[in-house]
Amino acid sequence: MFRFGIRRRFACLEKCGESLGNIRESSGIFHVNSKHVLPKSRSRCLIDSVTRSKRSEGRRSSSTTATQPRKTCLYDLHEENRGKIVNFSGWLLPVQYQEAIAASHQHTRTFASLFDVGHMMQTYVSGRDSTDFLESLTTGDLRNLNKGSAALTVFTNENGGILDDLIITKVDEDKYFVVSNAGRRDEDTRLLRRQQDNFKSQGKSVNLESLDPLEQSLVALQGPKAASVLQSIVKIDLKNLKFMNSVETEVLETEIRVSRCGYTGEDGFEISMPERIARNVVDMILNTPDTKLAGLGARDSLRLEAGLCLYGQDIDDVTTPVEAGLTWLVAKRRRAERNFPGSQRIVSQIKTGPGMKRIGLSIAHGPPAREGACILTPEGERVGKVTSGGPSPTLGRSIAMGYVPAELAQCGGGILVEVRGKTYKATVTKMPFVKTSYYTAK
Repeated sequence: MFRFGIRRRFACLEKCGESLGNIRESSGIFHVNSKHVLPKSRSRCLIDSVTRSKRSEGRRSSSTTATQPRKTCLYDLHEENRGKIVNFSGWLLPVQYQEAIAASHQHTRTFASLFDVGHMMQTYVSGRDSTDFLESLTTGDLRNLNKGSAALTVFTNENGGILDDLIITKVDEDKYFVVSNAGRRDEDTRLLRRQQDNFKSQGKSVNLESLDPLEQSLVALQGPKAASVLQSIVKIDLKNLKFMNSVETEVLETEIRVSRCGYTGEDGFEISMPERIARNVVDMILNTPDTKLAGLGARDSLRLEAGLCLYGQDIDDVTTPVEAGLTWLVAKRRRAERNFPGSQRIVSQIKTGPGMKRIGLSIAHGPPAREGACILTPEGERVGKVTSGGPSPTLGRSIAMGYVPAELAQCGGGILVEVRGKTYKATVTKMPFVKTSYYTAK
């Protein structure tokens, strides 16, 4: 969420093989009592959004790490399939199964993979003033969103910083389905409840319904074979469901929500369904040819190739959408109205340009540049930091994202990255690194 794009930093394999032993660790991965849990020294692969950023570390919430980790509806499935479990944003989830992360990554690019994303926050927002409510917190144009359509947007603060990235689906004129990041669950809940109280104090109607992850599952089916796999178990014609659109349908005499979106750059779907049928639906999907379970490790390397942001690393509460290269998330009507948090700074940056910009980096030779690695000018001046990086199984070279002064952000420009005290040549590269395959029915 850009999950499409909500998370602790594991970084993918330096050598795309079975061993995780050489992967750099970041904070927040905890040892768990399970025979399939990765040892602490091996649980080092970047996956989903974290509540932390190197640029806003002092402000992070410890709420997701202070309690016992939780399980999703499909935890038993991961155990049965020998998933290597890690504590990720307070949830026990598989980083990989028995296949190497790189092999799982390539399977997703070629066939289809199923990811458990049941830790994500699912919320229904309804009521007469629900559109104004959500627009008061985000940069999107929800008023003009068609029924059944979804939009990626961001919560912003008064200084224009990104509080979270999320997908909002317009279920009806006065009802929305919101999926946001697990690592920001507490912060997002407080934000929504506080604004709900504010609206209600003015006599406005807004209702919030947060779905319990143990009662409502969410899975992502991703890859070029995803549509044919899902078509075999649903009655609706998926050819009519375009990218960033959502529909309710029935499976096993139960209503589910199918949204054509994902976090891999491939065609795919997110399926929200009640826990009572989740395991049966997943088994139906996995019983089709060419479909395998995939873990958080492959999910991360796929989103990196797609140039998608990871909350807490590539975007955070001191980074604006303009600096992050996400200006397109600020709808034209909203720019004109300037009635969202941080609008003054964001619109000013749109007009005059930001001081820093997110860039893509291609590194032909040398080790991967991980989060925190320094970015230098060709003359050796330190000017920025890598926010996400690792080997690209698809391209066969290392790639990364990071922030540099705007004047150094031109594609094709030469730059240096520093890894373990040595510098290596890199090229500023247009993103996505790997062409996306979203279904537009064209």
